[in-house]
Amino acid sequence: MTTTKLDLTGLKCPLPALKTRKALKGLQPSERLEVHCTDPLAIIDIPNLLNEVGDSLVATERDGNRIVFLIEKGHVTT
Repeated sequence: MTTTKLDLTGLKCPLPALKTRKALKGLQPSERLEVHCTDPLAIIDIPNLLNEVGDSLVATERDGNRIVFLIEKGHVTT
C-alpha cells in the first residue's frame, strides 16, 4: 500500500483542507495520504472534507501543536 506524505505545517485555514483535497484527487483507491498540519482548525476541517468527498480517516495523532492525519482514498462508485 502506497502512502504519500504531505507537509502542511505552518499553513492556516483554509489552505490545509484545500491542499489535502488537491492531493487526494491524485491518488488511486486504497492509497493513503499522511497529512501533517499545525493549524488547530484542521482537526475540524480535514474530517469534514473527508465526509464530503467520501474518503476515510484511518487515524489522527497529536504531537504538541502538530496534527497528523492518515487518510485512505475511497473507492470510486458508479
